[in-house]
Amino acid sequence: MSTHAGQDVIAPVSFDHSPARPPRNATPDPDRAVAGRTRQFDTPRLRQDFSDQGAFLYMEDFLAPEVTEQLVASARGLLDEVNRNYLYALYYYTRPGDHIGWHYDTSYYDGRRYTLLLGVIDESSCRLDYELHTCDESKPDVPGSVQIPPGGLVFFDGDKLRHRISPMGENEMRVSLTFEYVTDPNMRPWKRVISNMKDAIAYFGFRQVFRQLMKRGGDAA
Repeated sequence: MSTHAGQDVIAPVSFDHSPARPPRNATPDPDRAVAGRTRQFDTPRLRQDFSDQGAFLYMEDFLAPEVTEQLVASARGLLDEVNRNYLYALYYYTRPGDHIGWHYDTSYYDGRRYTLLLGVIDESSCRLDYELHTCDESKPDVPGSVQIPPGGLVFFDGDKLRHRISPMGENEMRVSLTFEYVTDPNMRPWKRVISNMKDAIAYFGFRQVFRQLMKRGGDAA
């Protein structure tokens, strides 16, 4: 497991991988497998890493292998059903140049917003590039970059981490799950509009977003 970030160097931390696996051909219970996995983690150490890294944590093998296998199989089974849209939680990068530009996951909620990225498929050269401590004037910015493998996890405070996903190359594919956790889910209507527009531009670029908006306006006319 890797938990440290900064300067593209990840410090390895090992733990016991010995829990019994389910019988061959049996379908593992994901909830039970994840619960068993998390009980092995050094929670105080992870909490300290999260704090030291400015509300950022990377774990290269968060999920148990059998759960990761199920997740990868499900993602591949959905390939024919992918609908490329502005905002979604299951991200399929399947075309050359697919990327997400530099941004913060700014919280427009009344509470704090935390982002969790879970690697599903990584057959690409894409990387999560980031900068730690950009909102803390008492510390220098620390650049870093990780390639999130299947079952890997990244967790951070969206207001504090400047980050991007680098562009896809030819004949590559990357799939990831994104979750957000908020301490207060209330959001004022005008902030909802700003949030949606900000995310759309960050993910797809100014030109593409407004090209789509103009196209929709023309279709409506």
